[in-house]
Amino acid sequence: MNFFSQIGAIDTIEDAIVHLHTLTKITPSINQAIQKAICYHQNQFRKSGIPYVVHPLCVACIVAFYGGDETMICAALLHDAIEDTHCSLGDVERDFGLDIARLVDALTKIVEIRKEEFAGHSNQKLLTSALSFRKILLASIQDIRAFVIKICDRMHNMLTLDSLAHHKRIRISEETLVVYAPIAHRLGISSLKAELEDRSFYYLFPEEYARIDRYIKDNHQSIDLKLNSFIDSVRHLLLSNGYNEKDFTIEHRIKRYYSIYLKMQRKGVAIDEILDLLAVRIILKEPLDCYRVLGILHLNLKPVVSRLKDYIAIPKENGYETIHTTIFDKSSIFEVQIRTIDMHKSAQYGIAAHWKYKSGGREPNLNWGNNLQYQDNSLEEFYELAKNDLYKDDIIVFSPKGDTYSLPVGALVLDFAYAIHTDVGNRAKSAFVNQQKASLLQPLKNSDIVRIITADHNEEVRPRCSWVNALKTSKAKSQLKLQCQLRIKEIDTKAAIHILATIFETTPEKIKKHLKQIGLDTEVYKIMRDRSFFRNIKNAVKEVYERQKSFLSIFKTNRLKIRQIKLDNIVAFSNFSLTQAIFDYCCHPKYGDEILAIKNGTKISIHHKLCNRANTEIDNGANMVFVQWLKNQKYNYKILVALEDKKGAIAGLLNVLKKYDCRVTRINYDRANSTFSTFCEIWIENATNDIKNLREALERHFNIVEFSALKDAYSK
Repeated sequence: MNFFSQIGAIDTIEDAIVHLHTLTKITPSINQAIQKAICYHQNQFRKSGIPYVVHPLCVACIVAFYGGDETMICAALLHDAIEDTHCSLGDVERDFGLDIARLVDALTKIVEIRKEEFAGHSNQKLLTSALSFRKILLASIQDIRAFVIKICDRMHNMLTLDSLAHHKRIRISEETLVVYAPIAHRLGISSLKAELEDRSFYYLFPEEYARIDRYIKDNHQSIDLKLNSFIDSVRHLLLSNGYNEKDFTIEHRIKRYYSIYLKMQRKGVAIDEILDLLAVRIILKEPLDCYRVLGILHLNLKPVVSRLKDYIAIPKENGYETIHTTIFDKSSIFEVQIRTIDMHKSAQYGIAAHWKYKSGGREPNLNWGNNLQYQDNSLEEFYELAKNDLYKDDIIVFSPKGDTYSLPVGALVLDFAYAIHTDVGNRAKSAFVNQQKASLLQPLKNSDIVRIITADHNEEVRPRCSWVNALKTSKAKSQLKLQCQLRIKEIDTKAAIHILATIFETTPEKIKKHLKQIGLDTEVYKIMRDRSFFRNIKNAVKEVYERQKSFLSIFKTNRLKIRQIKLDNIVAFSNFSLTQAIFDYCCHPKYGDEILAIKNGTKISIHHKLCNRANTEIDNGANMVFVQWLKNQKYNYKILVALEDKKGAIAGLLNVLKKYDCRVTRINYDRANSTFSTFCEIWIENATNDIKNLREALERHFNIVEFSALKDAYSK
């Protein structure tokens, strides 16, 4: 029984205290905290019927296991006292001092929203997880110890989840997978991260978990034979090249179930098609030995050189240091990790290794916390940006001067530009990768050397807003999105002024003057976003003109009356006669895009707001009309999904589409080269043009290979 199983099996106060004694020295303060916790939680019980105080005692055990000091253990023992009992923060400060009180306060602020009734896949569920995420990050950002205690708290909750109702198990597991495991990953605590992931996987995907478990158990003999044979080969090589048995340790394992599942999803394959299920770890004394052993393996076995990763020379941001290589041996593939004893401790315990062992490898870079606040973003944006930053596999990229930058796998040249500086990203116009000219959208690889060419300060650089979703880093996404918002506001302001100038048959300069007189010059951009605001501003400007006798004839002939004119799939609001809407080919506006309309006689040309040609026409004084898409428009998408070839897989996909009010108009499916996966091509019709949310909803359940809008508005 491993450590976590032992903790999960504790069901009495006495057993919990005994276990804590085996993990740490019980100081007077810890003993006092134990007694206070027992007193505070007296007559409280968990759903399982176990005394509630067993929970904080077990959390303290996990904290102690990860090297937590007296302060952290006391805070763990008291972490629920303020929220769930009559205990106050003042009581904690009086009895235990300011440091413990502050830590308990930070933990108390991370109060999860415990709403029990959520629709299966509602936005409310996402908001709840996002809110918990932000609370954890912002409450703990000043004290990393609060992160660690909170993760240990969630670990014990996952160990005792069976006593809860099914819907609660699902909610807690989802939150664990998207909130707590990523934080453990960022702190470098791989053992906690892996346990949290596997236990969440068990509850969220029980069939998939059981299928992997069954395969591993059914094939354990052949797996053990392969591992033992490979380890014998490695041991023989080391011994024959000057190493003694005491100089190294060889560990072996099958990869974690959740890791296997993710690989199956990414590749659209079944478990027996995954080649690198088996992993071997060689632990040595000195860093130089790691490179020597790497050379011995590569000289004598068959390495997959493209998969060599050296995290000793360039560690990950969370402090992780190990050499990864992949070896072919007798028709099997093995992932081999090579590290020192200190690196091993750091890899297992992350930031906690520096408390537990008072030494170890590099300390994790904790500056990432300062970048996770995203105060100006909405809750959903905060959640997505922070989640992506926390849970990523890194590559290392170099500047021409040799400075290193850690970026997520798949990061683009423009991500790198923003990593250097916001202004470099905003003004980037081209780049060189490894001395070769490259696009700003070129994906980067490990060890690329990148030079960014920026525009001169007298050169106008317009943001490439269509690139936002292609970017990988939160900084690049949020900064480019901000530039796009500013650009669209600028365009909306110009367009709104030209729309009013067209209505009143005057110049944009006169409209600007009148708007300033009535204090609406900074609000006029809202015309493009809100029909009622359009009406209100038009009426406000009309009042100005009503006071000018030269415009009296216009009002008498009723030339300012705005009419709704339906043209194709848009509605125009104009006081002129309009006969046709033309969707211009220069920018290919799609249903739901932000659009504007240029007036040419009785025809209007529809453009995307960011269309360069349209904006040039506006700058040259074009007449304009306010337009919106017709409501209840149907939007069409094509989706390519990789499904596991099992009974009910397509039915499951159709059920999810039904929940999101998608009407399937066409479906094709065919097995891939493997007999274990199916690629399903499906066409759907939906009343929403919010591709991002619809795609994310589907990606929570399926491996989406392609998701695209089917037709442009101009093709109608």
